Amino acid sequence: MPSFSTSLSGLNVNSTNLSVIANNLANLNTVGYKDSRGMFQDLFYQQIGNSGSGNPIQVGVGASVAGIGSIFTQGSIETSGVPTDIAIQGEGFLVASKNGLSVYTRAGNLTLDATGQLLTQDGANVQGYMAVNGVINPSQTLGPLSIPAGLNSPPLATANAQLAANLNSDAVVGTGFSTSVAVYDSLGASHVLTYNFTKTAINTWGYSITIPAADLGGVGAPVVVNSGTLGFNGAGQLTSPAVNVTGITIAGFANGANPLTFNWNLYTPLPANAGLLTQVSGPSATSSTQQNGYPAGTLVSFTIGSTGIIQGIFSNGQTIPVGQIALASFSNVQGLLRNGSNNYLASLSSGSPNVGAPGTGGRGTINGGALEQSNVDIASEFAKLIIAQRGYQANAKAVTTFDEVTQEAINLKR
Repeated sequence: MPSFSTSLSGLNVNSTNLSVIANNLANLNTVGYKDSRGMFQDLFYQQIGNSGSGNPIQVGVGASVAGIGSIFTQGSIETSGVPTDIAIQGEGFLVASKNGLSVYTRAGNLTLDATGQLLTQDGANVQGYMAVNGVINPSQTLGPLSIPAGLNSPPLATANAQLAANLNSDAVVGTGFSTSVAVYDSLGASHVLTYNFTKTAINTWGYSITIPAADLGGVGAPVVVNSGTLGFNGAGQLTSPAVNVTGITIAGFANGANPLTFNWNLYTPLPANAGLLTQVSGPSATSSTQQNGYPAGTLVSFTIGSTGIIQGIFSNGQTIPVGQIALASFSNVQGLLRNGSNNYLASLSSGSPNVGAPGTGGRGTINGGALEQSNVDIASEFAKLIIAQRGYQANAKAVTTFDEVTQEAINLKR
């Protein structure tokens, strides 16, 4: 007599398969979701004898779920423009911590809380490496990342200043020309230095660098901080001084800043080593000025690069690393436990996470301002849905057939 349990096992496995497919379709638009598939196996067999040739005669007793695997193929990446959104291109998972539990996710729709902590949508702290004075050390202990709204960029005192200018070779002796360069002290305050040039002879100019007396707590005429002579050859090229003017020092700032010592670069770096000042026929004019100091600034915005580095953009024009997002890879991703909320947990089967910087150790890279979409293919899921439905119907039909056969056996006594 056929066994009802055989067909019931078929109903169970196909019902499970329908549940897996339904879950995939439910997560069709879930960020970072990975498709699942049901895998089945036959159960044990009952041997009822042997054939004339000695081969065993066996009857199977049904099917069971062998496993439900995850398909970790790359989901499509769509640009969102949201600075806290990231998409992982390639292998790896974001590392996050919630209530002391480490979780791993592909969902990059991150957010910031009121204190600037970088969180997943589930409220877990995204882990990585915070920068110290703009420097990231990937060997440091993993910790929560934060991007505080009031983050400051400290000022930098000017160490080098330069200007590109032409002094008119046709000017008569005694003719003057002035231009200015703004420099910054140790407190980030700006001071305008005036470069005064006076022609003293053919191919020779005197110069003096002055600062307003008020900047040094005084009154009256500007204070000279450096002076000297410039010499040019017949081709209008600077020949003297032959090197940059170094060690120009300004002390006694009225605002209490430290003494400022900087260099006036008269030549471009090697190998060109060309003079930035020329003396040719034409109006005296400045074409550009440069210096490397800047004032203090506050965080305006940030971007996340392919290596996971969070670059803070400050109001003083500086771009400084704030931190770096870490990624984890596993030797067996199929061994990860799904924990809901787009999270996975490590298990004995998955092995321990290998955590490091994106783009290293086989880990993927990060696309900032983008999201990885679900990798569920609706057409494929609908095809599997039809197959699972037919399997369920076939086993249901077998149950009703067994019922009819059993009924016929019961009717034999009549």
